[in-house]
Amino acid sequence: MKEFLADTPYAPAAFHRWFEAARQNIYTRVERVPLTALDSWDCAPGAAALTHRSGRFFSIEGLRTHLSEGAVQSWDQPIINQPETGILGILVKRFGGVVRCLMQAKAEPGNINGLQLSPTVQATRSNFSGVHRGKPVPYLEYFQNTAAHRVIADVRQSEQASWFLRKRNRNMIVEVREDVEAADGFTWLTLAEIRRLLRIDDLVSMDARSVLACMPFEGEPRVRPSSHRRGSGPSTTEDLLSWITAARSRIDVRTERLPLTELKGWQRGPSGIAHESGRFFDVIGVRVEAAGREVGAWSQPMIAAHGTGLVAFLVTRFDGVPHVLVNQRPEPGCVDVVELGPTVQCTPRNYDHLPPGARPLFLDEVLTAAPERIRFDVTLSDEGGRLFHTRNRHLVVETDERPDHPGFRWVSLSQLSALMRHSHYVNMEARSLLACLHALYEPAGSALANERRETS
Repeated sequence: MKEFLADTPYAPAAFHRWFEAARQNIYTRVERVPLTALDSWDCAPGAAALTHRSGRFFSIEGLRTHLSEGAVQSWDQPIINQPETGILGILVKRFGGVVRCLMQAKAEPGNINGLQLSPTVQATRSNFSGVHRGKPVPYLEYFQNTAAHRVIADVRQSEQASWFLRKRNRNMIVEVREDVEAADGFTWLTLAEIRRLLRIDDLVSMDARSVLACMPFEGEPRVRPSSHRRGSGPSTTEDLLSWITAARSRIDVRTERLPLTELKGWQRGPSGIAHESGRFFDVIGVRVEAAGREVGAWSQPMIAAHGTGLVAFLVTRFDGVPHVLVNQRPEPGCVDVVELGPTVQCTPRNYDHLPPGARPLFLDEVLTAAPERIRFDVTLSDEGGRLFHTRNRHLVVETDERPDHPGFRWVSLSQLSALMRHSHYVNMEARSLLACLHALYEPAGSALANERRETS
């Protein structure tokens, strides 16, 4: 783990002082409790689903999934059902020509380090409509009334489709011209500063990474038409869209909602719901006391994964332009069958008992990469409001190989960034890695490069 200390290349002293000061006033204290001990939740042992008595927030239900193709074509699981669109928004402003983002220190019950660097606004509809009867969400008005401001990005994107059933959030970046004061627990940071902080384990939240990935990727030179080749070479955007549409037309994903008591392979015990193999994840209960949030205390069910996941991009260059190897990923929570994911997206320990042929493609290549080929390596947390101490190792590995597989394609960062302007093309895990790739490959001459010179 990279140390979080003052005056390091990743955490300058000013940020360190602000973040540690925020930690004194913004925190959660979390106690794991049986599901039956959750206040305001219906979690009886024979309950068909875990639901809040208000009928709002979210529920945990049973799901059976059938895929028409893939190594595993049918399985049962609990899944989070939250049929409302939240807002994830970052407010930006230019200070002397340098773009800065208003970020907040936010505590979530599932965060490993308690406090993480989060977007300006991170709220479900239940939160900002006042269902929790808590304090209003700061700065929400900038994202609900955008007419007087410049909207840089505004797009609905999926949550993690293996944990959430067709859940979406409105990812927004809004630029303001007037002065906006940073309230307690908020600070203005440059993009360069935020991208350096991405190299610190469990610091920049998943929701922040999702919004940061929506930043336009600037200045990438185009691949010359003569270098375009089908198969293992780069694709035109038209070919890429056709490839995705063909997969969505070919692959059949059928889901069936079931009572939790009818899920095959899952058992309800005193501490929660778990798979009989001891793998995958558990459904647990937590009781939370909080400071610096809209509500001071609550209880809820959460999902707690077994083992650290892995999300990785293989990267190569065509005519000097970095391209990443994306994978078509059908998942039960997808709105439109498949989204583009990283080269590798899995929890390796879930495959330890299987023969080599059953392991995900390129997993071993990524795990055994020579150190000089690893360009980025950090472990970052998943969404801490619903997922408890759940993390993924983020890897970017450069390669000279150009594998050709029908479920994978090489795409440039500008192509991937362009797809981010539309809903349901790039999954959460790939967006999280794309935020890291911005820091690695933003070219000289871009606004970010100018910002680096001014802030160095």
